[in-house]
This record gives sequence, C-alpha cells and structure tokens, in this order.
Amino acid sequence: MKSQWDCVLQNLGEWHGSFTRVSPQGELMEDIKSVISLEGVNDNQAIHLVLRRYYPTPGSDELQPQDLVLDFSAASVGSRFFETGAFCEGPVYFGSRTPFGAEFSFIGGDFSDRRMRLIQQFDSSNSKLNRLTLVREQRAGTNAPERPTLILEDLLGEWQGVTVTLYLDSRPPVTTDTTLKLTRTSQNECVQNFSWGGEETQRTMTIAADSNGSRLNFDYESLAYQVLLLPDGASSTCPTQIKPGHPFFLEVGWLFQPGLRQRMIRAYNDQGKWSSLTFVSEHRIR
Repeated sequence: MKSQWDCVLQNLGEWHGSFTRVSPQGELMEDIKSVISLEGVNDNQAIHLVLRRYYPTPGSDELQPQDLVLDFSAASVGSRFFETGAFCEGPVYFGSRTPFGAEFSFIGGDFSDRRMRLIQQFDSSNSKLNRLTLVREQRAGTNAPERPTLILEDLLGEWQGVTVTLYLDSRPPVTTDTTLKLTRTSQNECVQNFSWGGEETQRTMTIAADSNGSRLNFDYESLAYQVLLLPDGASSTCPTQIKPGHPFFLEVGWLFQPGLRQRMIRAYNDQGKWSSLTFVSEHRIR
C-alpha cells in the first residue's frame, strides 16, 4: 500500500478549470476560471502549490488574477489520501459557532487527466449548509471532456463495489465489498438499499417537487439530509443543518464514466469528532 505522501504526489501537475459556486438548493451562482499548479520540490519531499483564480473586474471585460501560494511537506491532520490520489480534507472536530466544511477531490480512475473537487461549507452562526463550490479541472495540455450534469436515471439500478475505510485511531484500513440498489418507487420517491461490511441500511428519499429531480431529501439520526445532483457527474450529500450531539456524515460522489462511480464518505460521531473516511469505487451491474 502506498504511503499517504505517495498518494498526495498523484496530484502533481498543472490543472486548468473553474470554481463554480452552488447554492444550498443546487443553483449555479457564479463561475471563476482557475489554474492550479502542484510542483514537487526537493526530490518530491515537498510541494509548491500556486492557485490562480481569475475574477471579473467591475465595469470591464478583463479578468483580474489572484494568486494563493502554499508550500507543504506533509498532509494536514484533517486530511486523508487514497491510492488513486483522491482525498478529503476538513476539520477533525465539528463545533457549533465555528466555521465548518470539507473538501472532496477525485481523480478520474483510468482517465487521470480529469479531477473533480467539491467543497461543502456550513454557516458558522447556525451550522446550516451555506454553499458548495464545485471545481472541474483537466490536466494542462489535454482536452479531457467534462461529464454531463448528473440526473437521477444515471444512478438507478444495482451497483457493486469495494470500499476502503481509513480511521483516525490506530486501526488499520478496512476493505469490504459493497452492493447498492436505488429504485424509484413513485414519481416523488426513491428507496436506496446499501450493504457494506456486514451492515445494511435502507433510506427512503423524497424528490423535491421544485427541483426537476435534482434534489432529494431524507432523514438520518434525527437530521435532515439532502442529495444534490450537479454538473460534471457530481453529487453532494450532507445535512441541511448540523446539530450538536448527533452523528452525521458528509458524502460526495462522481460518476466519471457511465456506469462507473467513486464516492467518499466522511463520518463524525455524536461528540463531533471525525471518526473515519471511506472511499467507494463501484460499477453498475444492472
């Protein structure tokens, strides 16, 4: 198994893309062009990161670049990386009245000229979902296309896959087989059955009437959750509001090819501590 740092190095290179701000209801609000460069230095013992975003200039057609420069030689305490280069980064603890959110990043399987990143952010005043930022990127010098906007029909059916779960304590990673079945039971309802690691869960999800099928709602551990179907085959699953004393999870998925999907699930316990990160690689079988 690769070390965490070797997994980090999977992201080296220059990536061209855009940052798209998304409302909690799934509406696309603005789009900012970007270029991010991750260069290995000192024989890849450290990384020099330059993120350049191009912001509109009021009263002009010109775009104003703004740079963010970082140097680092280890993954942050709140992040974990997988062998594909996929990673998730966020706080180790959730606390009310404090900023909270997480970033999920995927590299497109065998199609490693694409990355998709999604950032979920919650308001510090009330812990409600505040906004999402969808980042769609392609490696410089390539023309790897974006995926179409995800629709419910892309996910219906039966899926098989494998999960890898990383823990914050001393437990080794755990790998399990998975099955997922998503069935549309009526015009306004879907049922999801998910089996992994000897556990089975069933969720009934209601399709929001005003969303044209792009927003689904369900309850888990007394919290209201929503699923947003987004451009580039992305999906976001998270509580609409996090409440102290309740375990919760954040999930992002990417249908990077028809019938092939990756997901990451970041779980917190009822004390607000990040407990595990699970990477799911699955394919549709029927």
